[in-house]
Amino acid sequence: MKRHQEELSRIVQADPAVDSIAMFIGGGTALNSGRMYITLKPREQRHADAQQIIARLRPQLEKVEGARLYMQASQDVRLGGRASRTQFEYTLQDANLAELNEWEPKILAKMKTLPELRDVATDQQTRGTTVTMTIDRDTASRFGIQPQLIDDTLYDAFGQRQVTQYFTQLNSYHVILEILPELQGDLNTLNKLYIKSPTTGDQVPLSVFCKWTTVPVRPLSIAHQGQFPAITISFNLAQGVALGQATDAVLKAVHDLGGPATLSSSFQGTAQAFQQSLRTVPLLILAALVVVYLILGVLYESYIHPLTILSTLPSAGVGALATLMAFGFDFSLIALIGIILLIGIVKKNGIMMVDFAIAAEREEHLSARESIRRAALLRFRPIMMTTMAALLGGVPLMLGTGTGSEIRQPLGYAMVGGLVVSQALTLFTTPVVYLYLDNFSNALSRWTASKKRDAEPSAKVAAVKDAAE
Repeated sequence: MKRHQEELSRIVQADPAVDSIAMFIGGGTALNSGRMYITLKPREQRHADAQQIIARLRPQLEKVEGARLYMQASQDVRLGGRASRTQFEYTLQDANLAELNEWEPKILAKMKTLPELRDVATDQQTRGTTVTMTIDRDTASRFGIQPQLIDDTLYDAFGQRQVTQYFTQLNSYHVILEILPELQGDLNTLNKLYIKSPTTGDQVPLSVFCKWTTVPVRPLSIAHQGQFPAITISFNLAQGVALGQATDAVLKAVHDLGGPATLSSSFQGTAQAFQQSLRTVPLLILAALVVVYLILGVLYESYIHPLTILSTLPSAGVGALATLMAFGFDFSLIALIGIILLIGIVKKNGIMMVDFAIAAEREEHLSARESIRRAALLRFRPIMMTTMAALLGGVPLMLGTGTGSEIRQPLGYAMVGGLVVSQALTLFTTPVVYLYLDNFSNALSRWTASKKRDAEPSAKVAAVKDAAE
């Protein structure tokens, strides 16, 4: 294991973007696994991000025989889950351990064929080699050899028995009894062990009175989740693939396999948080729109005019999403924050025009057409000034480089794209929507008034009949 790890580290260290590495073997896990921490050079000293470096190291590392290095970019915030070999986790659970071990390789093999995934790995370790030794007690007793003597001999060979300790003025040294390290992993070493017979004093081969086999294999470790055996399959994303695409592909692949009903599966960690956010994001945006509508309705004492202001938001959302898609960004949490900001920034265009138009109708008794036209002319300059101020504030986020710029760029692109498209459209669409909604409001008022007039004669006739009676 040490030799494999050193070979992998040499390949990683040879990459020009790598500054230093630290690694260890074991550390709470089985001794056939280890960890490697890779520190990259500062962003201004390299031309590739972490995902690009992982992609170019992967083909070189796959050439190493006997070991596999799985890499994932370090996350500032890790949501739940357990420590895994790659970034995203998919967990299988079953009360029946045999059934779980049977279906996990099938699902793992299927996921490895998905083009959306890379570095698919599992924490299942069920192929641990074991040696089961059977002692022929009758044969051993003829040589006067007891089971305890056999156990002591095996411990002397493989157990690293401390036989003595030497002390000097500066240090102390432990003397360990064991066979040569190159023989410790060889099953044929058992054929080379001899035990001294207490009765005859001869060296008797261990194979004379002992038989051994490596069947069956046993698990090195069994993970649990919620008191049930669990196996976690982890994966990275292919270049240019969004997490939503990967989760959909995994769910479809598992569904196509048609596993037993007792086998449950779920995403964990970041992938699980992403799935939960997909259900709550529409509700979050809807709640923001409802709050904005209520506030504007109270401000203008109208059910109609807030709709005119909210009509500016779809163009901003379309512009933000189109810009993110055009430049290859996922709709991440940071991009969502940008769209929430657009709700507050973009609606001020409608507020400026609608507020001026309503005041002109009430105070100067202008028609709806003339008032909104005057509002568009007089409010054009402040609308452009405020939009340009917000737009130019997002340009540094969009074009910024250096450490951490990747997380800020979606926010900048969403703001700039949404403001550009909304500014180009709302100056034309807001007056049109205002006029149509005003006509609808007037028509609704006339219809309501006519209903009241029709109801008044009927009420008067009923009152006269009551008086006559």
